[in-house]
Amino acid sequence: MDPRSWFKDLTGYFIYLLFISTVGPLLFGFHLAELNAPQDVVTCVKRSVSASILPSLPQCIPMNPTQFGLVSSIFTLGGLIGALVAGPLSARYGRLPTMHATTVFFVVGPIFEALAPSIAVMTVGRFISGVGAGASVVVVPIYISEVAPPGEKGFFGSFTQVMINFGIFVTQLLGYFLSRGQYWRIILGVGGAIGLVQIAGLFVAVESPKWMADQGKPALAKKTLKKIRGHAANVEEEVAGWGIESQGDMEDEEQTLLDNEDHMSQHSGSSSKTKQAKKQVFGFIEILRSPDTNKAVFAVMMVMVAQQLCGINSIVMYGVSLLSDLLAANSALLNVLVAVLNVIVTTSCAPLSDKLGRKTCLLLSIAGMGTNSLLLAIGIMRHIPMLSAVAVLLFVASFGLGLGPVPFILSSELVGPEAVGATQSWALAANWISTFAIAQFFPIVNQKLGGGKVYFIFAGMAAFFAALVAWWVPETKGKKTVDEVWGREARRVD
Repeated sequence: MDPRSWFKDLTGYFIYLLFISTVGPLLFGFHLAELNAPQDVVTCVKRSVSASILPSLPQCIPMNPTQFGLVSSIFTLGGLIGALVAGPLSARYGRLPTMHATTVFFVVGPIFEALAPSIAVMTVGRFISGVGAGASVVVVPIYISEVAPPGEKGFFGSFTQVMINFGIFVTQLLGYFLSRGQYWRIILGVGGAIGLVQIAGLFVAVESPKWMADQGKPALAKKTLKKIRGHAANVEEEVAGWGIESQGDMEDEEQTLLDNEDHMSQHSGSSSKTKQAKKQVFGFIEILRSPDTNKAVFAVMMVMVAQQLCGINSIVMYGVSLLSDLLAANSALLNVLVAVLNVIVTTSCAPLSDKLGRKTCLLLSIAGMGTNSLLLAIGIMRHIPMLSAVAVLLFVASFGLGLGPVPFILSSELVGPEAVGATQSWALAANWISTFAIAQFFPIVNQKLGGGKVYFIFAGMAAFFAALVAWWVPETKGKKTVDEVWGREARRVD
């Protein structure tokens, strides 16, 4: 399938929704990597003579490695809380209001960070930013999967990871030029400015039509879908896939909306049907108890954990300091190149999940990361700069092939719409706990083992997760229903 054929049927409004919603994941990537390049400047390891942009604030904040690890990892604890609450909130109140809520954290957090006079204030700011990031990467993939054309969910779902990588690139680029004096405060403040852009942009966005239909509002959902697809588009097949009971239900609701004053007397039957059409939403604990969903929850959680424990954030968060002895001044530039490569690979490989399949992309990605973890360990241990640089680039490219974008797609494909919010929350909670483990303990383990030996651990993790994915995770490419994905044993028996 030629991706160019997809875009000719897309509206400008859908493209707008895609990009304004994924500003949230962009800020997730931005905040994840914002302290990488300026780490030594922020912590007073390096001091430079330059004009103060905020004379009332210190040029830097003295931190030892343990304190800096806390400041870095507290972002992931905020993300964990955001991930846990975003799924239930988006299921109950809607995808759009939840995205609106995340923008508040994206603006307030950077204010604390950019104006921080101490470790405590910096930590508070990072935590607040983390809450917004955690919530965003739960709700945005769900929203995209529900507004994207059904046949291209994999392609457009990959834009969550594309924008995460673009956010990493933006902050690495800023860090390359602004890691001196007080200019690191500008890097942190830019995140708040981007958050303001999303606040304004979401005011002209619409709610997910799929969520509206699940809430018993099929006529409004269809109207919204036609706005996204274009008023001349035929949306009947897509609407039929929502499971609306009958065209009569939709016509009844349309009449109810037009004749609201007579709703109670003339359309009480329609109201009853609408309420009956509203699907029960799975709770956070209920989804683990149900035999129809617990296998899917485990599968998505496992892939999300693999995304982190294969080691990507050891490069994203600590790449500059990790390679500084080996590559000297070029380590910061290498991290900018890594960020650029990540964006290019993830974008160019986005169609592959629809062409090759989700599971195939995951396995190829994990295998590539494991192989290049071994090469990176050897390069660092033997002090071979060229091997280390190439291994880092291929390591990141392998991540962009599948382990980066695919996990964000799976929740909406392994469970039904009534369970996707809770599933995504569990998945991202596992992701954030794993991210915290890398953020907090990678510097310690790397220092204890020395010489890049920690990457042998990541290679072992890659082998372990490749086996788990091959055994447990089903292929969702081309499958129309959850029952079809899981097979006969997963079918609900009423």
